[in-house]
Amino acid sequence: MITIYHNPRCRKSREGLTLLEESGKTFEIVKYLEDLLSEEDLKTIISKLDIKPIDLIRKNESTWKSDFKGKELTDEQIIKAMVNHPKLIERPIVVNNDKAVIGRPKERILDII
Repeated sequence: MITIYHNPRCRKSREGLTLLEESGKTFEIVKYLEDLLSEEDLKTIISKLDIKPIDLIRKNESTWKSDFKGKELTDEQIIKAMVNHPKLIERPIVVNNDKAVIGRPKERILDII
């Protein structure tokens, strides 16, 4: 099953959703700002992305700049920051079984669907 972690207010996320819709594949939409992700959810997604938690952070978000930038944080602390401040999570994320990509640029989604 394909899942897109989506923020409807984000242009890049909307572009990723459109690409999935045009693919004709069945997929699920998770509006992660409403349906909040747990630490375990994030750890699973990060593992499928094969990245470090810091690579999933939107470093230009004001919350990151004011509360976290420049601090020495463990992976666990970074994941907790994303759980507590979901706007920090890069988007869109598309997961297809055991594979995942951050859909920036949106064409990266084609690699896993």
